[in-house]
Amino acid sequence: MTKAQVRARWLGRLPYAEAWDLQKAFWEGRVLGRAADDYLLLLEHPHTYTVGRNGDGSNLLIAESMLGDIDAEIHYVDRGGDITYHGPGQLVGYPVFAVPRLPNGFDMVGHVRRIEQLIIAALGDLGVAAWPEEGLTGVWTDRGKVAAIGVRVSRGVSMHGFAINVDPDLSYFGKIVPCGIADRDVTSISELVGRQVRIEEVVEAVLAHIGPVFGFSDLEAQLGAFARGSGREPFAVDRMVTAGVFSGEATTDVPVAINGLLPGEPRRPEWMRIKADISSDGYRDVRRLMRSKELNTVCEEAGCPNIYECWASGTGTLMLLGDKCTRACAFCDVQTGRPGEVDREEPERAAEAVAAMGLRHAVLTSVNRDDLDDGGAAIFAETIDRIRDLVPDCDVEVLIPDFKGDRDALDTVMAAKPEVLNHNTETVLRLQREVRTAANYGRSLALLARAKWANPTCTVKSGLIVGMGETEAEIMATLADMRAVGVDLITIGQYLRPTPRHRPVDRYVHPDEFQRYSAEGERLGIPHVEAGPLVRSSYHAAESLETAQQ
Repeated sequence: MTKAQVRARWLGRLPYAEAWDLQKAFWEGRVLGRAADDYLLLLEHPHTYTVGRNGDGSNLLIAESMLGDIDAEIHYVDRGGDITYHGPGQLVGYPVFAVPRLPNGFDMVGHVRRIEQLIIAALGDLGVAAWPEEGLTGVWTDRGKVAAIGVRVSRGVSMHGFAINVDPDLSYFGKIVPCGIADRDVTSISELVGRQVRIEEVVEAVLAHIGPVFGFSDLEAQLGAFARGSGREPFAVDRMVTAGVFSGEATTDVPVAINGLLPGEPRRPEWMRIKADISSDGYRDVRRLMRSKELNTVCEEAGCPNIYECWASGTGTLMLLGDKCTRACAFCDVQTGRPGEVDREEPERAAEAVAAMGLRHAVLTSVNRDDLDDGGAAIFAETIDRIRDLVPDCDVEVLIPDFKGDRDALDTVMAAKPEVLNHNTETVLRLQREVRTAANYGRSLALLARAKWANPTCTVKSGLIVGMGETEAEIMATLADMRAVGVDLITIGQYLRPTPRHRPVDRYVHPDEFQRYSAEGERLGIPHVEAGPLVRSSYHAAESLETAQQ
C-alpha cells in the first residue's frame, strides 16, 4: 500500500526523557488526527541505557548508582526488547508510523522487518554488507551487531525504533549485555569501513531509502544543524557572541549601515513603516508606571515595534527576573550578561502594575535565567498568584523560556494555572542553531506538548519570526509540527534587525505570504494563527486568545 507522505526531522542531540515525550506527542497527534502524515524523528542522545519490556535490569553490569560516574542515565521504557545503549555518535530513529492492519492485528513483525530493510539499504550505500539474522532482531555484520531495534505499536501507530552505531564510544556497551545477547559482539559503521563516518552521511542514506522501503510517495524533510567540526564555518550566533554583540562590549568594529541598510539587505517596504507616537497620554502613563514600580518590559528591552500602539492603549508585557539574559540569540536586543540577584518583591509590584492598568489580560515573560536551579519558574508562579489576588478576573499569559528541559520547572508554572502558556519556537528547524544559543527545536516542541498534558484546558501558544533566511515551505512544515504536538495558537511576525551588529534581515515577507500562513494553519486545524508583518508574541494577545477559544 502506497502512503502519501512522511515528514522526517533531524533534531540533533536531545536528552532521552524529552525525546520520549516528544515522540509520544507525535504519536498522540497521529492517533487523534492532529497529524495526517507519518513522522520519522532522527536524533542523538547523551549517554543513556534503556530497558525494554523484556528486560528487568539484570543485564546492566554496573550498579545504577554508578551510572553518574560515566555520565549516563537509565530509563525503563515500553518498547520491546531488553537493554541497549544510546549515546553520541549513534543515530537513533523513531518512526511514528501508521502500521498496516492484518486480520489478526497490526503488522508489528512486518514493521520491524521493514526497519531492518531500511538500515541494511542505508548501510549498503556506505559500503557495509549487513543482514538480519533468523530468530534475532536488529542488523548484523561479520563483526557483530551494528543496529538495534525495539518498537511498540499502540492504537495502530508505532513508537520507538532503531539505533545505528555510526561512530559511538563502544566501551559503553561493555557495561551491559546488549539486548540480553551475551555471545555476540557489537560494532560500528566507522569500525567496519575503517574511517570516521559522520552522522549526516547516515541520515542522508536513511532518507534515501525510507520511501521505497515503507511505500511513501513523498518525503518532506527538515534537518537541523549537524555538529561543526574542525575547519568548518562557525555558526553566525557564535561569531556574534565572540564579537561581544549581546554584551554591549563589542570587540570588533560595528558593521557599516548605509542609509540604515547593511550590505545585501533589502529596503524596508512601505508596509513595515511604523509611526512613533510618544506623546499620547496612554504611552506616557504606562512608561511612568513601569518606572515607579521598577519593572522591566520586553516592549522596551527587545525593541518591539508595537510599543507605541500597545502602551497608548494601556497594555504592555512585563519582563520578570531582571534585564540581563544568560543566553544570546541573533535576533534579540535583550542584553546578555551576568544577571543580578532575584528580586523577591517583583511579583507583588508586577501585580500592582497589572491592577493599576486595569488589565483583563496580563502577559508575563522573562529573560533566560540558566543560573537559577528552576530557571525562574517560581517567580512566574508567584507573580500569577499575586495577580490573581489583586485582579481575580484577569487572564494571565506567560511567555516562558525552555528551563533547559526541566519538567519540574514547567510543572511549577503550570500548577499556577495560567490561561495561556507561550513558548516561542522562534524559527525553523534548519536555522535553530544558527540563531539561538543553548536552544533546541525538539526541546521546544516537547515543552509545548508537556504543557498541554499538564493542563489540557490551558491554551498552548508559540511564535515564529520570519525573514531570517527560512523558506515559506519550512514555515509550513513547522506549522504542521506544532499542530501535531498540540499547539493551539501561533504568532508569526517579521524580523527587524535591532542594531547593525545583529543578524541582517534576509527578506521582508509580503503580507500575502502571511495570509498564506494563516490559511495553512486553518487547513491544518490550528485554532488560530495570528500572522502579519508587525505581529509579536503578545501583540493583540487577548483578542488572539478569544479567537482561538471560539
